[in-house]
Amino acid sequence: MRLGANFGDPFTTEEEWNEKIRDLGVEVLMSAVTADTDEPTVARYIRWVQTTGLEIAEVGVWNNPIADNKAERATAIAKAQKALALADRMGAACCVNISGGRGKAWDGYDPRNYSKETYDLVVASVREIIDAVKPTHTCYSLEPMPWMYPSSPEEYLQLMRDVDREAFGVHLDFANMINGIERYHDQEAFLDRCFSLLGPYIRSIHFKDVQLMEGLPCLIHEVLPGRGGLHLTGVLRRIERLGRNLPVFVEHLERYEDYKTALASVRALRAEMETGRGEIKP
Repeated sequence: MRLGANFGDPFTTEEEWNEKIRDLGVEVLMSAVTADTDEPTVARYIRWVQTTGLEIAEVGVWNNPIADNKAERATAIAKAQKALALADRMGAACCVNISGGRGKAWDGYDPRNYSKETYDLVVASVREIIDAVKPTHTCYSLEPMPWMYPSSPEEYLQLMRDVDREAFGVHLDFANMINGIERYHDQEAFLDRCFSLLGPYIRSIHFKDVQLMEGLPCLIHEVLPGRGGLHLTGVLRRIERLGRNLPVFVEHLERYEDYKTALASVRALRAEMETGRGEIKP
């Protein structure tokens, strides 16, 4: 696996980014330019990446391709197509978005998120994005979310089958799918399903931890890797068993220093795994 950090800073100067990658010790990059970045900056960024010997793993989109408003939906799909084309130009592992929501919040829960109509919209939007670009070096993927498709490995696999495009891959965020006590409590079986069902199609992974908190009815919060209730050395072992040098990112942290702490924690977990102290629990 190759470790990276999704700290979300835009590309500024080559000197600043050289310092960041040295300081963090990252092994793979999240694109610091987007579909909205001007062409001179994109070209300069690509030239800089080529000097580092690192690879771009993800180009993010983060919009709503199934929005109720047709104009908003068309704009979102066009931007996703542009981002996918950028990812292909960079040779990125994947272009990542979410499937989208049917309510006021583009990334939030709405009762219609799990309707048959919504599922069909998701399938159609993914096809429309991929078919317009026809990428040859990358794929389009959806980040799982707790309250929209796909919110389980089974849903993701079915979506792969129904979209039926070679350029549709899996971005695995296992923590986002732990949306209830059953998956938190029986995490080994849940993680087994994630990797057994989706393993061949995974292009990148967000590596996070969650903790069950006090409070009713059920509060599960994202926390720094190693500070929650997930058996992350077992996750790392599952990643290694796939036999591919997959990009693995820490993310959603408030401060730059938190990323250094998180990366150090993952490296310590990886050392545990490599010494045999991180066996998957029975």
